[in-house]
Amino acid sequence: MCMIIDCILGRLLDWPLVFGLAAYVLKQYMQGGKFEKKTDETGKVVIVTGSNTGIGKETVLELARRGATVYMACRDKKRAEEARLEIIKETKNQNIFFLELDLSSLESIRKFVAAFKGSKENKLHILINNAGVMRCPRMLTKDGFEMQLGVNHMGHFLLTMLLLDMLKKSAPSRIVNVSSRAHTRGEINIDDLNSEKSYHEGSAYSQSKLANVLFTRELARRLEGTGVTVNSLHPGVVATELGRHMKILNNLFGRLVLRTMLWPFLKTPKSGAQTTLYAALDPDLNGVTGLYFSDCKPIKVAPAATDDKMAKLLWEESEKWTRFSTTN
Repeated sequence: MCMIIDCILGRLLDWPLVFGLAAYVLKQYMQGGKFEKKTDETGKVVIVTGSNTGIGKETVLELARRGATVYMACRDKKRAEEARLEIIKETKNQNIFFLELDLSSLESIRKFVAAFKGSKENKLHILINNAGVMRCPRMLTKDGFEMQLGVNHMGHFLLTMLLLDMLKKSAPSRIVNVSSRAHTRGEINIDDLNSEKSYHEGSAYSQSKLANVLFTRELARRLEGTGVTVNSLHPGVVATELGRHMKILNNLFGRLVLRTMLWPFLKTPKSGAQTTLYAALDPDLNGVTGLYFSDCKPIKVAPAATDDKMAKLLWEESEKWTRFSTTN
């Protein structure tokens, strides 16, 4: 009888190890594709928005390892400077710089572009529009835009437009827009684009991510023949600070239970940066434009993201909102 009890107890004691091993294997599987091609980016000038943490920071870290000159475009000067110094220390690449950029302010965006164009750089080879906010309570940008659409789309729209002259001068060059699979749930509510009549944090986020893909496709069409390519991507479901506004993940239950349960299914920031690096650096993508990537390969977008009429309407609205025109 004792032997039977000992056997049962032994088996029970093995279960945590089995579950732990299974979780680890699942975690590794969920990391997805890797960009493993060796490239030398010495002499290339890159801007990465939202790069003091998460996917953006890992993107800068790898670009620095490959010799690129990188400008970290961030809102938080203190955190950005800490990240910049960490990256320089790890990579020994001194050409990592910080310029302040608040994508919720059109004035800040214009100041950032003026500062960059006034720096020693006269070229821009890669623009990575990485920054974003997700599922926040309804808030407005400094210019009165719904925060998620304002930061995720409108801010990056204006930034990209103001830097196009340098990208064209530096061609072949690339624009990379970090979107999300959430675009498949999105709808551009052209009659209530600013979510004034109704607001749902998830719907507003999905709308902003759909806007990223529509902007990418329309911009690719307009840039045809210039040598500037533009693609969008889904980085995966990544363990970053992007979910900081989600109450369910920040209460006691979320911290102790949900985060533990979700851990095997989440990519690390390093894994989340792989598709960004692929879109920005892979030599096989020279001349490839208007596509959408996930796990370092092209995939189909949602039907709503192929609506060329809506893409043009969104472009027109974006010009009005940001007060940008081709004469800027």
